[in-house]
Amino acid sequence: MKKVLILGVNGFIGHHLSKRILETTDWHVYGMDMMSDRISELLENPDFQSRIHFFEGDITINKEWVEYHVKKCDVILPLVAIATPSTYVKQPLRVFELDFEANLPIVRSAAKYGKHLVFPSTSEVYGMCHDEEFDPENSELVCGPINKPRWIYSNAKQLMDRVIWGYGMEGLNFTLFRPFNWIGAGLDSIHTAKEGSSRVVTQFFGHIVRGENISLVDGGSQKRAFTYIDDGIDALMHIIANQDGVASGKIYNIGNPRNNYSIRELAGMMLTLAADYPEYADSAKQVQIVETTAGAYYGSGYQDVQNRVPKITNTCEELGWAPRTDMADSLRNIFDAYRGQVAQAKALMD
Repeated sequence: MKKVLILGVNGFIGHHLSKRILETTDWHVYGMDMMSDRISELLENPDFQSRIHFFEGDITINKEWVEYHVKKCDVILPLVAIATPSTYVKQPLRVFELDFEANLPIVRSAAKYGKHLVFPSTSEVYGMCHDEEFDPENSELVCGPINKPRWIYSNAKQLMDRVIWGYGMEGLNFTLFRPFNWIGAGLDSIHTAKEGSSRVVTQFFGHIVRGENISLVDGGSQKRAFTYIDDGIDALMHIIANQDGVASGKIYNIGNPRNNYSIRELAGMMLTLAADYPEYADSAKQVQIVETTAGAYYGSGYQDVQNRVPKITNTCEELGWAPRTDMADSLRNIFDAYRGQVAQAKALMD
């Protein structure tokens, strides 16, 4: 019976992972976050109440609680991070302070108490790598110039990867996982109208629900390999279980190379799908696809990546895992999940 500490338990990965753990194992979840709306059903479920332990707090403030629970638990997942491009450009120091500085003491505590640290790296660490598929062991990590603050997220995460690897050389049991554009219900709020504030699928979905135009940055030719959240959680569960220590000292890309589509193609697929739903069809008819520049959309400090395909050979072979959900099903699952929230999203336009 494992005790799993999830910092950022109310976040996208955190709440999906907690649900899976409670539904399929006898493990205990110890979670901290500043809110609990996404995990409220888990907290209120009598079948789970003895195994989910939630504390409302902030990793930058409640440091003693964090260290105590790192010492108490078996597996540590520090999932608290800023991961929205508009913030990289507009508030780079805030990204560094949270994503690196606030997480460093947690990494050190995991090393101090001999815990299994499962740390979220990111596909962004590869930057503008020119490889056809990004290899966690061999690909070069290529970032742009200093005057493009967009890269501070990539650099902060890469530096953390290197620090964790260094602790691993001194005995830390760690696994780094790199999510490639995980999508699903609960990724961001669909009610956030501010452009650039959420990830692309949620951004487009919010525009469709509200009947707003979709902006394609620099023509939308840039591609991303999208991964459905359930597939990502499948891989994470294998990592946390860590049967025979298979995941110790490893770096895993967790993505779906078959779901590699341009942002323009994504917008088209989502608009076509919306037409099949009575809840979305009328507002979708009002949506036009318009083009804009990265500078106008994000600011001058942005720089984009044209392709981002994961090499997942070691992930599949070592974890006995494979992504199963294609793009059509991934999007349909998201559209299905929000059918009951359409009225609230539209009300924001009043």
